[in-house]
Amino acid sequence: MRKIAVINQKGGVGKTTSAVNLSAALAEQGKRVWLIDLDPQAHASLHLGFGMQEEYLSVYDVLTDQTRMSDVCHQVDDNLWLSPSHIDLAAAEMELSGAVGREIILRDKMNEMQQDFDYIIFDCPPSLGVLTLNALTTADEIFLPLQPHFLALHGLSKLLRTIELVARRLNSNLRLTSLIYCLFDTGTRLANEIVGDVEYFFEQHRGTDSMWAEVTSFDTRIRRNIRLAEAPSYGQSIFQYAEDSNGAQDYRSLAMEVMKQTQQMGRYPRVSVSAPSAQEPQMRQTAEAEFAQDGEQPWLYHSR
Repeated sequence: MRKIAVINQKGGVGKTTSAVNLSAALAEQGKRVWLIDLDPQAHASLHLGFGMQEEYLSVYDVLTDQTRMSDVCHQVDDNLWLSPSHIDLAAAEMELSGAVGREIILRDKMNEMQQDFDYIIFDCPPSLGVLTLNALTTADEIFLPLQPHFLALHGLSKLLRTIELVARRLNSNLRLTSLIYCLFDTGTRLANEIVGDVEYFFEQHRGTDSMWAEVTSFDTRIRRNIRLAEAPSYGQSIFQYAEDSNGAQDYRSLAMEVMKQTQQMGRYPRVSVSAPSAQEPQMRQTAEAEFAQDGEQPWLYHSR
């Protein structure tokens, strides 16, 4: 079982589109997939037909109440389950501010689930708060969607630093494993230059002990496609809305790469999770202090 957090603190880079349509593509290939929407905007939920105006239990109830994950796990298509978000989730950060072990609530709740899945995919909010931390402490790996545009890269070093701190302090299994290039303009020089810069940066970390030393880029490029933008308004994945579109072709191709990746890695073992130790609050404070002191790194402004 692979537990994958799809994360980028920059909005509008194809994060939710990738989380939803990669989940749907894997499900189309017969894999059992559980998509967990942790974004208060609930765009992944809306994308799959869960309206914010409806009354239903959501991830908010799991994080702030005694609700079980099984109560918010809904089958929305063949082989595809969704745990929806709700706008109330925006208040969770404040409500959990004084909770002990607030970063591992989701991890503990998910340990109670009895169903088995091939892939669990977290759609994270475009921020680095407690909701994202819950995803990072639960997941084993990170897929980072990137738009090959200069402004989309701004602040990426802060995200990488956060991943490093979470891996060091709260989740030793966590690794940044893959980059997904989205909104790709195949005919522009800028896109290829930005990709070259990103690839060069990560290449410099090969063989080090950093959490992104083994990161690779998927060969599939998710091209700009109007059908991908239209599908959410119909509450459908790209395969339900326009199965022959370029967007559908790209996400099918991406899913095939992910499954090939899984075969090469071998089946992921289940990881047992212990209760939070007495040292975890201090570890969290140390991580937060280190993160607050961290500055931007110059590689973002052309590394070559």
